[in-house]
Amino acid sequence: MPTKKLDFKSGQYVVYPTQGVGKLLRVEEQTIGDQKIKMMVIDFERNHMTLRVPLERAELSGLRPLSSVKKMDEAIASAKGKAGAKRMIWARRAAQYEENINSGDPMKLAEVVRDLQRRSTTDTMTFSARQLYLRALERMAQEFAVLHKMDLDAASDKIEDILGVPKEIDLNAIDEDEEDDDGEDDEG
Repeated sequence: MPTKKLDFKSGQYVVYPTQGVGKLLRVEEQTIGDQKIKMMVIDFERNHMTLRVPLERAELSGLRPLSSVKKMDEAIASAKGKAGAKRMIWARRAAQYEENINSGDPMKLAEVVRDLQRRSTTDTMTFSARQLYLRALERMAQEFAVLHKMDLDAASDKIEDILGVPKEIDLNAIDEDEEDDDGEDDEG
């Protein structure tokens, strides 16, 4: 079965499933043993990592170009849906979520975000569920950020705003009106 030729260009952003979004710096030739192999050099700035992927194994590794804005919007829309009813023990669900995160597929990332997001400010989350949620959200946000030319934190916030995820309550916040009232009482 013939495989399609992936066409990447230097400077292009790509998605490597287990690492997220990186920038293709160049294609270089390396000699390993007696063989010359063309390697794609990908920089993952956020992870402080450079990855070399043999050109002939790029498709097999799951390396892909960024999704379209339309596909990303579809993924985010699917994350708005009702959480899937999972009747399996947490360890199996966590393993499935981990597999979805490492797939690099926006729809599978959206599934993890959908299933693990908080629906109200009173919802609590276990530490491991929170870590999986944050990793899936970050992977989605990496691609969203590049597509919409924004920074990662803004992209994460935008996705959570679209999904309607409640913000954390700051218990240390002081109501400004109360503070102003106290100052006025001292004058009179």
